[in-house]
Amino acid sequence: MVAAYREVVGKSNQVIESYTDLTLPAPAPTRKRQAPTMRWLLVHMIEETGRHAGHADILREQIDGATGR
Repeated sequence: MVAAYREVVGKSNQVIESYTDLTLPAPAPTRKRQAPTMRWLLVHMIEETGRHAGHADILREQIDGATGR
């Protein structure tokens, strides 16, 4: 599972590195509306990663009782 995650991260990094202008549309919009900019997409992914990391931290705290540093 970790190997698959790392593979996707590698592919994502290649796409991100190909952008010289973050105001351009992100690739492969999934909806029939205008694609968001790459800048918007990157900020959204940072927010989502932080949110899910927080969820994982809450679960870990419930398992071992340890709180943040």
